[in-house]
Amino acid sequence: MKAIKPIVILLFLVLSSCSSVNVYSDYEKSIDFSQYKTYAFHKKGIEKVQISEMDKKRILNAIDVELSKKGMTKSDTPDLLINIFTQERQQIDVNQYYAGWGYGWGYGWGFGWSPYYWGGHPYVSTSTEGTLYIDLIDAKKNELVWEGEGVGYLAQDRSKKEALINEFVSKILAQYPPTKK
Repeated sequence: MKAIKPIVILLFLVLSSCSSVNVYSDYEKSIDFSQYKTYAFHKKGIEKVQISEMDKKRILNAIDVELSKKGMTKSDTPDLLINIFTQERQQIDVNQYYAGWGYGWGYGWGFGWSPYYWGGHPYVSTSTEGTLYIDLIDAKKNELVWEGEGVGYLAQDRSKKEALINEFVSKILAQYPPTKK
């Protein structure tokens, strides 16, 4: 009976440690994205982002890597300005699990009386859901032309943080440039 508790906790940890980033993007349909070859970071916008300087550097380095894979280069006279924005939200999950012979409410199928007949034990867990927005702005027109968004659970372990940021940025920028159907 007591073996059920460690199995439930282990299963929860395995499932919650799997990284899953959901990405979305939107863009101006009339734009020819092949015209954009160079970029720079929108310093005023990035300065306003309320995350640690280390995380900003990690995000900007990941963007550099992904855009260079696409053949784009950094420039003092860019075609695109890159801006980022982040958001986080605390997620609290409360689960009920049952141990012993009795399941659910009332007298059950077990032998004799058990406190589990009247419900199980609550298990409370917290996690942080983060959202990273990457905006691409036409530098000449000063207009937003593409925006990407990645939503996923943030790593509490600092050693995994860089890999997670790289995954967020990679998956978001995989949708750039958009393919017209």
